[in-house]
Amino acid sequence: MTERGKWMLVLGISIVALGGTAVAGIVAWQDYQSRQSRASAAVTAEGDAWATGERIVFRNTAIGQGYGLVASVPLDDPAGARRLSSTACERVDANAEQFACLHTDRGVVPGYTATLRSNDGEVVSEWSLPGIPSRTRFSPDGSLVATTAFVTGHSYATVGFSTETVIRTKDGGTLGTLEDWTLMIDGAESALVDRNYWGVTFVDDQTFYATVGMATSGQTYLVKGDIPARTLTAVASDVECPSLSPDASRIAFKRVTSGSGATAHWAPAIMDLATGDVRLVPESRSVDDQIAWIDDDTVMYGMPRPGEAGDTDVWAADADGSGDPYLFIEHAWSPAVVRR
Repeated sequence: MTERGKWMLVLGISIVALGGTAVAGIVAWQDYQSRQSRASAAVTAEGDAWATGERIVFRNTAIGQGYGLVASVPLDDPAGARRLSSTACERVDANAEQFACLHTDRGVVPGYTATLRSNDGEVVSEWSLPGIPSRTRFSPDGSLVATTAFVTGHSYATVGFSTETVIRTKDGGTLGTLEDWTLMIDGAESALVDRNYWGVTFVDDQTFYATVGMATSGQTYLVKGDIPARTLTAVASDVECPSLSPDASRIAFKRVTSGSGATAHWAPAIMDLATGDVRLVPESRSVDDQIAWIDDDTVMYGMPRPGEAGDTDVWAADADGSGDPYLFIEHAWSPAVVRR
């Protein structure tokens, strides 16, 4: 093949690839628009006072008007009418003054952003993400926010996925990606290769927990992060997407109980940090979410709604494993509790 022929072949392949990307983007946009054009499948309250009182904040997944918007229900009435904000997010976390929003900018070629907003919707800070949004969490005092996005892949069941997890200050300043921090496993420093981080949960503005996954071996660890020292120390194995209890005594997480990769089955579990004891929550379905705590006795997590693409529900369960999981908030995703 001549040199000119090689370049024509490359050009042709590029045009086909770009065309496929454009078609996929257009289809995704049309699908998103169609979800928002119908009457909402959930009962919504009048007014825009969504950020008042003790509440549960979440992404509204009820098909129809308001689909994808940040919403809330009163903490003492999770089944009640929801109030909607005007901000669309794929992942959300919130505190009394502001909320973190990971967002997909839909178009011919999608883009991804993270935004911190005050409760009236004003942008406090904003930055781009390298790929599909995955996780976000505030520190207890709201001074720090962690975000995780996929660099490659789109879920933790994808073979060869890659993530980027970054901790930032609330004004948008960065503490860097966790891949650049020092990782200690069994008392030895781990090489700067073969690792992905996700699922940050803060103890305070100095300390946090997260998951590190070793790409080659498939082993996951619960790591404890020291922010001033920029170090991460493995403290337990087979822990993914940790979430610290309000009393800071336990970690809720998901654990692979069968399969691997695309066939992995994740069970919700609770670890006692003092003893290392682990108790599985009696959930028969696979839970691919960062579990959140409603209070010291109860956890919640998102589950896809069977037969309804793009719709999800939030389920709750007793942290001591004493009862069966139950439907907590219909048509919801990425829940966060906001107290006074």
